[in-house]
Amino acid sequence: MKAPKIKIKKQYLSKYQNGYPLLAPEWIQSLPEGLKEGDLVDVSSPDGKFIAKGYYGKQNKGLGWIFSAEREGKLDGSFFQRVMNQALTLRKSLFDDELTTAFRLFNGEGDGLGGITVDYYDGFLLIQWYSLGIYRYKKAFLKVLSTLSFVKGIYEKKRFETSEETSDFIWGKEAPAPLLIKENGITYATYLNDGWMTGIFLDQREVRKRIMDEYALSKRVLNTFSYTGAFSVAALYGGAAHTTSVDVAKRSLAKTTEQLEVNGMDPASQAIVVEDVFHYFKYAKRKGLQFDLVISDPPSFARTKKITFRASKDYPELLRDLIEITALNGVIVASTNYAGFSLTKFAQQVKEAFKGTKRSYKIRETFQLPTDFATLQSFPEGNYLKVLFLELDV
Repeated sequence: MKAPKIKIKKQYLSKYQNGYPLLAPEWIQSLPEGLKEGDLVDVSSPDGKFIAKGYYGKQNKGLGWIFSAEREGKLDGSFFQRVMNQALTLRKSLFDDELTTAFRLFNGEGDGLGGITVDYYDGFLLIQWYSLGIYRYKKAFLKVLSTLSFVKGIYEKKRFETSEETSDFIWGKEAPAPLLIKENGITYATYLNDGWMTGIFLDQREVRKRIMDEYALSKRVLNTFSYTGAFSVAALYGGAAHTTSVDVAKRSLAKTTEQLEVNGMDPASQAIVVEDVFHYFKYAKRKGLQFDLVISDPPSFARTKKITFRASKDYPELLRDLIEITALNGVIVASTNYAGFSLTKFAQQVKEAFKGTKRSYKIRETFQLPTDFATLQSFPEGNYLKVLFLELDV
């Protein structure tokens, strides 16, 4: 039986011929009728010439993903085994690193199959499914994961709409709560069965290490949008004089307290502030507070009772607030996970933020995703993380 064809608009053919993996709706000329989630499709030119094999699966990024250049490509056990073996080989150094026990094991299209990720937490795996389409292949994919000798248990999170109300735990042994993992020798408390987030963003591993190794010693640190305080803990490991962690979420107090305690640190000796970050800026300016190291890793979109923040347009304004409370020769770690603009565009936003502030800066270091968050050159949007270390000269 022939697979249904998704025809690509002529002007975008070269993109797909060069390995672009996402079935972007605005680039598609026609969709066959009756497509169902998980259906395999032939991606073709307007005249029907085969380009690649994909699957149909609606998610916020697009309508599915290409996974093979072969017309006979299938999403079956042998395919899942092959891409997983390749992913394991690429991460051998992380498995061998005794100081780090949590990282991304499989990163969607960067590892050969978009719409799914797998994170490793000290022997436990966390799968994230981004569409019902890829979720249709759960049984075969899970079979491959469950045969890996190091896997103790498996959890999942569904990033698509579903009426299912089930536990995130799906196979093997349940993880303790909290599950204590290591990252660059630091301990972090994580939870695999407690909502969307686990307690740490694994994509910031290298940034936290750099803060610890190079930037934190004897510094007064402000960690904004602090979540569970992971950056604050890393700064204290690096010898920070004091940390202030600010987040609007009420649970940030308990979560940050826990992260400090599991590392033998006294939460009472640090400032943990549950408040809208933008309100805290007003307080800090009024009190004349100055910080040597300021960390800003906001969500792409955030809304509180009085403030709506969109990284796409509001980051310069956020930076201007940060600049005012950054000490002479201080450093701002400006980070965004917004995939809608490039590193170059982010650097332009930074430049815009400094206009009219009477302060100058230089970019000391730049970070994007670590190697375990594998990406494709043909899909730059996949390398969503952008981090600039900004040293303020005056």
